[in-house]
Amino acid sequence: MGDMTNSDFYSKNQRNEANHAGEFGCTLQELRSLMELRGTEAVVKIKETYGETEGLCRHLKTSPTEGLAGTAADLEKRKLIFGKNFIPPKKPKTFLQLVWEALQDVTLIILEIAAIISLGLSFYQPPGEGNEGCGTATGGAEDEGEAEAGWIEGAAILLSVICVVLVTAFNDWSKEKQFRGLQSRIEQEQKFTVVRGGQVIQIPVAEIVVGDIAQVKYGDLLPADGIFIQGNDLKIDESSLTGESDQVRKSVDKDPMLLSGTHVMEGSGRMLVTAVGVNSQTGIIFTLLGAGGEEEEKKDKKGKMQDGNMENSQNKAKQQDGAAAMEMQPLKSAEGGEGDDKDKKKSNMHKKEKSVLQGKLTKLAVQIGKAGLVMSAITVIILVLYFAIDTFVVNKKQWLPECTPVYVQYFVKFFIIGVTVLVVAVPEGLPLAVTISLAYSVKKMMKDNNLVRHLDACETMGNATAICSDKTGTLTTNRMTVVQAYVGDVHYKEIPDPDSIPAKTLELLVNAIAINSAYTTKILPPEKEGGLPRQVGNKTECGLLGFVLDLKQDYEPVRNLIPEEKLYKVYTFNSVRKSMSTVIKMPDGSFRMYSKGASEIVLKKCSRILNAAGEPRIFRPRDRDEMVKKVIEPMACDGLRTICVAFRDFSSSPEPDWDNENDILSDLTCICVVGIEDPVRPEVPEAIRKCQRAGITVRMVTGDNINTARAIAIKCGIIHPGEDFLCLEGKEFNRRIRNEKGEIEQERIDKIWPKLRVLARSSPTDKHTLVKGIIDSTQAEQRQVVAVTGDGTNDGPALKKADVGFAMGIAGTDVAKEASDIILTDDNFSSIVKAVMWGRNVYDSISKFLQFQLTVNIVAVIVAFTGACITQDSPLKAVQMLWVNLIMDTFASLALATEPPTEALLLRKPYGRNKPLISRTMMKNILGHAVYQLTLIFTLLFVGEKMFKIDSGRNAPLHSPPSEHYTIIFNTFVMMQLFNEINARKIHGERNVFDGIFRNPIFCTIVLGTFAIQIVIVQFGGKPFSCSPLQLDQWMWCVFIGLGELVWGQVIATIPTSRLKFLKEAGRLTEKEEAPEEELNEDVEEIDHAERELRRGQILWFRGLNRIQTQIEVVNTFKSGTSFQGALRRQSSVTSQTQDVTNISSPSHVSLSNALSSPTSTSAAAAGHPRREGIP
Repeated sequence: MGDMTNSDFYSKNQRNEANHAGEFGCTLQELRSLMELRGTEAVVKIKETYGETEGLCRHLKTSPTEGLAGTAADLEKRKLIFGKNFIPPKKPKTFLQLVWEALQDVTLIILEIAAIISLGLSFYQPPGEGNEGCGTATGGAEDEGEAEAGWIEGAAILLSVICVVLVTAFNDWSKEKQFRGLQSRIEQEQKFTVVRGGQVIQIPVAEIVVGDIAQVKYGDLLPADGIFIQGNDLKIDESSLTGESDQVRKSVDKDPMLLSGTHVMEGSGRMLVTAVGVNSQTGIIFTLLGAGGEEEEKKDKKGKMQDGNMENSQNKAKQQDGAAAMEMQPLKSAEGGEGDDKDKKKSNMHKKEKSVLQGKLTKLAVQIGKAGLVMSAITVIILVLYFAIDTFVVNKKQWLPECTPVYVQYFVKFFIIGVTVLVVAVPEGLPLAVTISLAYSVKKMMKDNNLVRHLDACETMGNATAICSDKTGTLTTNRMTVVQAYVGDVHYKEIPDPDSIPAKTLELLVNAIAINSAYTTKILPPEKEGGLPRQVGNKTECGLLGFVLDLKQDYEPVRNLIPEEKLYKVYTFNSVRKSMSTVIKMPDGSFRMYSKGASEIVLKKCSRILNAAGEPRIFRPRDRDEMVKKVIEPMACDGLRTICVAFRDFSSSPEPDWDNENDILSDLTCICVVGIEDPVRPEVPEAIRKCQRAGITVRMVTGDNINTARAIAIKCGIIHPGEDFLCLEGKEFNRRIRNEKGEIEQERIDKIWPKLRVLARSSPTDKHTLVKGIIDSTQAEQRQVVAVTGDGTNDGPALKKADVGFAMGIAGTDVAKEASDIILTDDNFSSIVKAVMWGRNVYDSISKFLQFQLTVNIVAVIVAFTGACITQDSPLKAVQMLWVNLIMDTFASLALATEPPTEALLLRKPYGRNKPLISRTMMKNILGHAVYQLTLIFTLLFVGEKMFKIDSGRNAPLHSPPSEHYTIIFNTFVMMQLFNEINARKIHGERNVFDGIFRNPIFCTIVLGTFAIQIVIVQFGGKPFSCSPLQLDQWMWCVFIGLGELVWGQVIATIPTSRLKFLKEAGRLTEKEEAPEEELNEDVEEIDHAERELRRGQILWFRGLNRIQTQIEVVNTFKSGTSFQGALRRQSSVTSQTQDVTNISSPSHVSLSNALSSPTSTSAAAAGHPRREGIP
């Protein structure tokens, strides 16, 4: 049969795989088509074609137990024939594309136009010598040389535009590059367990080849497609591929197909890898989406495909987050199930809303821009009117045809002045400062063990008001050790001597622990001499195995006697069972089940207990209550986790019904109860104290019992005895927050969370409910910003819901990392405190920059405006302005954005959403310094020529040579900015502005560098910069006036801000603006016109398609008489899809399973997107 399919296949496939197929018993194409089957079809196909999975293994030249031999030649050959496990990433934007994008900036376009007009006019010589009669302002000596130099101004503007563009493009490019580096680092760090040559090894995901035997376990994200060959109780969440939120049970005889990109939710086992990279299911979808396509296109297509997919219509409601597999647990009901569009729209954005800082900045930039536009318009109007009235009314000149070019030249000059005012008003340095500040922080946070996945998370963290942390591994060291035990009616306060335990009990104990734990869990010898033994795998199980070793026994021989393949049935640990059991077949044919789990749960199922002689005796409920009081509670109050180990024997006939879990897990015999300690990390109490001082509430959410949790919380300093706080168990928490109908009520949560410090015995849903409850709460005056830490697959929903999700880099599962914003590479709580410090620092850096920038802007605008209106010519020339703008902005943003954070940042409370970007103190500083600078510049402008005894620069004719007078003004202006940059280092009104200035070498270099360049510009800048060289005494005056800034800064600091009630604050986010209206506008602005048209077409298409779908669905609903909910649910989801099509994007998987197989949907998808031709 195999040969027939092969030969049959050659005719279809022209590629040169024919010769390879001989080496392996199946071709790439066959395997691909095999992986498209599901469930029983797949089983039948495997049986027919290969005869069981063993046959397939033989075809692929691999062994189900030993794996591949792992020789380099073999691996290379497999990569050649079946491809590498690597999906090529989207091509990054080229530098030129980035340059083009940077050129789209409105201000720059205006400047370019102005410069080109100015250039053109300078080369245009007015015909005839009729100029004399054309107006007063043309008088004055105009040498030939000067007239030639008219082009310089235009050229200089163009040059500076080129500078701005290159700087921006380079920034974007390096950011992109850094991010890619980060991505590839994350990808390289992803390892997976495979069996090669009989050894279990971990290899990078990219090294996996077809034919590998991979070990899959709870929490894994499958890296390739494969066929399940052995294992127990494997449940997979395939929602990222199919959109079905129910977990799919996999078994060798019913549904053995494992697909890449899906998550293992329960159980463990082995799979035979059959497709990797672009040939895996995820890979195929990526190729369909054209991984190389443009980002926007990609988003749209994903949207199209999901929508073209009619069979999947029931899942539409669930596809809001594309592949947010996690959101699709039962939590959907708790989350915006009201069908509230805003909610849906929000859930479409990756993060809940624009980060606080972005929101405030957008608002501020818009305010500044409007003001600038008004100012520049007024300037131009006044100049034109003044010129017209002066020339044609006062001097009664006629408009003569030969004079037209001269007048046009004047108007162009006025236009350029107007543009200058606008350019100065708009702080283009702002986006640059934000980017630099974030990029710098992210780079430095890597050193502090924070791997930032989403840039804005870094700044949101500075506003955090609450942290919900896991206990195990985050607050504790995650090195479990058994320190107490209750065996044979005796409570041992330390590890007992093996001789004091009955031999029978000891043997049962060793077997129960060795067999009933994942075989991947091991204790290895320490890496360094004198170190602690290494714990690999599940830490609780490591603690138990350590207990076996402490009892001078060994677990390895037991495992060798009963290898994993021989285990009869395994009930794996999950958050519902809270216990794990393994059934083995005894030599006489009977069965024995070993169980272990949380003591209060397992003890309830015990009816016997082994006594001091190792014999079982009756164990009644009242014995249990006594044991809880005398043994378990004292252990828990010492902060120990109590684990009960038990067993039960079954007869061989009749064989028990293994699926009836409740009957199986009852009537157990307790072997022992152990107390496991997980010591608190030494640095945690200090870190938590810092958090509390910084106004951040730390809450502990754990699965442990309440006494253990409370003990650890006290050790960490989360709760202090005598305070008014709540410690609740999950059950009690749920009882308090739900009404009679069992629905969660926000008012009820609001009564609890402010005092809640410990939530014990909590399920993942409880964690999500708590986080959501705190975020949605309106009872505090500030909206709470919540950070959450998590490591397990079940923490995904909470991590996604939180404002900032921290995943554990070492203990965390792939699912948790996928849902998180920041990965803690050392799993340590104190790294979170570092993240808070960096976040606050980003915010402060931006504020410092703003304080500096706005002072420059206000002064420059007013000077340009008044100067233009009174003397017809701005004292600061366009090129000088550009120098101030470009250099001051770009360099100052570098200098102020790279200030290192200090511990002092943790002494204040979080700013919160409603606090404005520019506080009163900053406003006082900005206006105070502006007053000083304006006074001096106007003094110099109007009486400077008398003070310095030089020619006045006012009323100079067109193209006249630069005057010393104006050069002094320019130079003084720059000096004042330089010294004000030092003032700007402090924004909370501190007196010592030099504090820690040498800790920031970048700052010192930039200030000195700018000073040096300024000297060069003034002394040698000449005509392009409109400068004429100055004498030493003039230089001394300029610097002296600049130094006055520092003295004046001290004067301003003395004025109490509280007196200045009239000062307005700026850049404030009000409650209403949190709804992402702005986001939508933002999105639209980023897309050019053509895109927008396209978008409109798509939206209409979507609507049409959705109407049809809804109708079909309604009809079907009536036919089958099932509930009406589905149709309604879709409708609400559809509305949100049409709201903002751009955002239908998904991390990496798209619900496309049926789209690939159904012709209708594919054609629909093709029709839906004008840019997509020919889908295979």
